[in-house]
Amino acid sequence: MTIATTDLSQQLRAELIAVQTLYRAFSEQNPDLVDAVLAPDWDDIPLAPGQEPGPAGIKPILRMLAAALPDVQITIHDTVQQPGKVAVRAEISGTHLGELFGIAPTGKKVSFRLHEFHTLADGLVTTTWHMEDWFGLFLQLGQFPPQG
Repeated sequence: MTIATTDLSQQLRAELIAVQTLYRAFSEQNPDLVDAVLAPDWDDIPLAPGQEPGPAGIKPILRMLAAALPDVQITIHDTVQQPGKVAVRAEISGTHLGELFGIAPTGKKVSFRLHEFHTLADGLVTTTWHMEDWFGLFLQLGQFPPQG
């Protein structure tokens, strides 16, 4: 193995760990974990309604999800990686025991999929494009968030 190959291997490993740590922040209900892996100007696309940009903007979402699904877990099923990019296919699961988007607790166990594409620089996530299956979640809960 050459030095260049070793450097590339170390870069890929560090980038994968950064992305995995972002998901661990949800499963471990530890919003501060994102501070070590998200760039200060991290771009989350699309922002959730009312979400502030940057790492500070994801922390209230982590807290909201933990309150709604106290046993929340994110399971990574697949990753596809090249230097500076990591794609993730994962699943969020938990028991709906707290309000979620205005929906009162149902006590139902739920799981829904997410697909995300991350770009990284210097070991930090700089951009995340994401799509969660909110429709599938609301079908499991038997209702949609109230309008208004």
